[in-house]
Amino acid sequence: MQQALDHLKAADPVLGRLIDQVGPYRIELLEPNYETLVKSIVLQQLSGKVAEIIFQRLVAAAGAGRLTPEAVLRLRPAKLRAIGLSKQKTLYIRDLARRTVSGKLDLAALAAVPDEEVHAQLTALKGIGPWTVHMFLIFALGRHNVMPSGDLGIRVAVRKVYGLAEMPKPSEVDEMARRWHPYCTVASWYLWRSLEAKAGL
Repeated sequence: MQQALDHLKAADPVLGRLIDQVGPYRIELLEPNYETLVKSIVLQQLSGKVAEIIFQRLVAAAGAGRLTPEAVLRLRPAKLRAIGLSKQKTLYIRDLARRTVSGKLDLAALAAVPDEEVHAQLTALKGIGPWTVHMFLIFALGRHNVMPSGDLGIRVAVRKVYGLAEMPKPSEVDEMARRWHPYCTVASWYLWRSLEAKAGL
């Protein structure tokens, strides 16, 4: 990891100062399983706090302390709606559950698949777009060169850290990120941390 930090500091002095202020890279990885992917789906277009409440309700309704596709399929759609899931997200997580139970989708096997193939396989599923794939690549598969330029938090952080007058477009973030390759995930983690009070910016 020191190699990644050295590269980012040399390539981008502004990001280098942020790295020094935030401290060691401490990303927390999740299992590449159904529960992790469903959590990303629940997070779509919701604030983190609201999404977490809904997700915890879902886990509680499923029972056993964790979320499995079998448990979700035992819940009636009306129950999922009552938890706070939209009609569309209810359809998405049930479709994902059916594909997982049937063996059509093996999420754990994606650990051995290149990023582009992970993207192709997951975006072929209902309700999974680039943002969700990026979150899965970063937080479940631990890939080091993922740039979630469409993420609102990343765009807010770039505007703040680099003192931009306006919110950057995803394409502008991608352009900036060229200098961060092949460690865009590491750069992204530090940008997310800059939005926390403890980052000291």
